[in-house]
Amino acid sequence: MKNLSFLPKSLTLLVLILLIGSCKNTTKESSNTSPAPAFDLEVVKAEIEAANQKYTERLAAGDSVGLSNLYTTDGKFMMPEAPSYEGRESITSVFSGILNSGISGIKLTTIEVWGNETFVTEEGAFELFSGEDKVDEGKYIVLWKKVDGEWHLLRDIFNSNLSHE
Repeated sequence: MKNLSFLPKSLTLLVLILLIGSCKNTTKESSNTSPAPAFDLEVVKAEIEAANQKYTERLAAGDSVGLSNLYTTDGKFMMPEAPSYEGRESITSVFSGILNSGISGIKLTTIEVWGNETFVTEEGAFELFSGEDKVDEGKYIVLWKKVDGEWHLLRDIFNSNLSHE
C-alpha cells in the first residue's frame, strides 16, 4: 500500500488557498471617483436661503427676467385671486406687472425644508414692500427642483395674512 500521509497536509493547503482566494475584494475602486456626499437638509436649507437672497436682490433691482430665471422652465407661480402662471415667459410677464405696481422689496424667511436630493419643499413667511412701507405679509410653500446642480422654483404658491377687503 502506498503512503498517503502527505494527503491531509496537501488537502489543508488547498482549502486554505481556496479560502484566501475567495476573500479577495473583487470591487475595483477608481481613484477618480469619490462617494456622493450624503444628503443633508441643513446644507440644502442654506442653499435655499442663498437662492432666496438672489430672489430678493432681483426683485429689488426690478429684474423680472432674472426673477423668472430662478424658476424651472416649466415652473408655476400661483398667487391669490389669479390664474396660475406657467413657464418663464408667463412668470416674467406677471413679475413685470408686480414690479410696475410699485412693489420694490421682499423679505423671505425660511421656516422649514424637507425633501430629497431632487425635490425639496420649503415653508416660509414673507413681507412685501413698496418703498419703505410694508404692504403685505403672509406665508408660502415652494417646491424646489435641483437642475444642473442648482435649486430652482418648480411650484410657488403664497397667500396673505392680511384682509384685503
